[in-house]
Amino acid sequence: MSEETLRFEAEVSRLLDIVANSLYSNKEIFLRELISNASDACDRLRYAALTQPDLIAGDPDLSITLSVDQDAGTVTVADNGMGMNRDELIANLGTIARSGTAAFMEQVENAGDVNLIGQFGVGFYSAFMVAEAVEVLTRKAGETGGWRWVSSGTGDFTVAESEDAPVQGTKVILSLKPDEKEFLERERLRQIVKTYSDHITIPVFLAPEAKDGTAEQLNSAAAIWT
Repeated sequence: MSEETLRFEAEVSRLLDIVANSLYSNKEIFLRELISNASDACDRLRYAALTQPDLIAGDPDLSITLSVDQDAGTVTVADNGMGMNRDELIANLGTIARSGTAAFMEQVENAGDVNLIGQFGVGFYSAFMVAEAVEVLTRKAGETGGWRWVSSGTGDFTVAESEDAPVQGTKVILSLKPDEKEFLERERLRQIVKTYSDHITIPVFLAPEAKDGTAEQLNSAAAIWT
């Protein structure tokens, strides 16, 4: 299937405009929201595997990994959870305004608090507070096809099949804005995870700087099912 360009639904476009142009000082919450989404995807896969054990047989150790590419100016949040297919990508990240979208915008306009974005189910869009472009590579558990979603958050997004998608799960790659490079600092990421995501029951790792290095677990919470 060739690349498709689709437009965000009107309310999503409005939300993106509010978020991308937010002067909100607590922009670090974008990482909390992406880790929360990744954790949810892992939980969904773990639950589905209770009745479909083959879904998790090839990669039973569910985890979230953060990685930094200083040269490219990118931060990546990857998980080996449920993943998405084409229709779910479009429904979750673009054309269908979730019920929380309007409620969140009303809250922001009344109270100016972007921090509440996750409570309305639209936390993914907080990525555009710090990123000039977002790429999502994903493959749904139990399916063969992988998909790529890309947007600069300005009105439309593209969806195409991708051989670069993970074997299972989702990678969210943020190309940071020039004035948001602080989020390329490893110590900054450690601090954010400790502050907002230490309770996450899925282990959150920071990929090593060297290829032969060891990933560092950033959160201390133990998985509840152990």
